[in-house]
Amino acid sequence: MSIIQVKELSKVYGEGNSTVTALNVIDLSVEQGQFVAVMGPSGCGKSTLLHLIGGLDRPTSGSVWIEGKDISAMKDDSLTELRRRRMGFVFQFFNLIPVLNAKENAALPLILDGVKPETAYARAAEWLERNQMGDRLNHRPDQLSGGQQQRVAIARALVADPVMLLADEPTGNLDSKSSDEIAGLLRHAVSDWGRTVLMVTHDPRIAAYADRIVFLKDGRVVDDTLLDAGNADNSRLLKEKVNLL
Repeated sequence: MSIIQVKELSKVYGEGNSTVTALNVIDLSVEQGQFVAVMGPSGCGKSTLLHLIGGLDRPTSGSVWIEGKDISAMKDDSLTELRRRRMGFVFQFFNLIPVLNAKENAALPLILDGVKPETAYARAAEWLERNQMGDRLNHRPDQLSGGQQQRVAIARALVADPVMLLADEPTGNLDSKSSDEIAGLLRHAVSDWGRTVLMVTHDPRIAAYADRIVFLKDGRVVDDTLLDAGNADNSRLLKEKVNLL
């Protein structure tokens, strides 16, 4: 079953002589339970694609379908509800609230959705434990390393039991060890926790954790490759493909 369908999707910014085409008539389908990485050079439209799929921006033309629903035609209130309950977001810079501790940050989506605080905090603590943060529940972001902050962000993204995670350069602000740990958690989200993950990354080593790589160039899909899961050569093969494209 296709959980994400993108149909003839285009996004143009600006007007007249200052127009920039970020995406140029893209078609893409993502199956439930897939881990898909989107790669390509800077400015190729990777983040724009992720933001359109996540309903954070509206397309110029074309449509985005999530679980069979055309979110491009949704009103803002319905789209906000869909994002809050069916999608989890992970960003490069964590976006944690500085004055809240790890448990409070992870519980925030549930609190905003009207869940009772005691229930929200219990579920947040459960997801933090799964993300190896059970001993840091009461630590604020400034008391955590970058990798630990991203673990809190992943727990926050999963706390409402969304069907998919959308991750925009989730390791871009981390060292190599922490990057591998975060990529491994996203792999667990698919393999062990049954989620679909769509991740934007510029790093072939991190993309190698995925099942499938979609390459963008100049706003178009130029290659779509299935990976042999667990193959140690995946990273090298992706580096070669990036160089060719």
